Amino acid sequence: MLYVIYAPDKSDSKERRAATRPRHLEYWGKSAPLKVILAGPMLDEDTGDMQGSMLIVEADDIETVREKAFDDPYWTEGVFERIDITAVRLPLGVLADKL
Repeated sequence: MLYVIYAPDKSDSKERRAATRPRHLEYWGKSAPLKVILAGPMLDEDTGDMQGSMLIVEADDIETVREKAFDDPYWTEGVFERIDITAVRLPLGVLADKL
């Protein structure tokens, strides 16, 4: 099953995000038992600054996704305001026929 992880940053976390980013990228680079389908930062429209993260992952169950998401260094270091996880189906788009 596919899941979207939506995690906006706390308003005061810009420096923490920058300091934690290498560990965050390494953490998701070793994504087993999940498969990262698509991931990247959400950007502020005016400044282009990173203001959160969005990932689409494949996993057997939502508990696996929750465990992985809540062990993310951005969460444990206080970068994220919250983490929302939702199951999704992708019937349209360039990735739809590849999944």
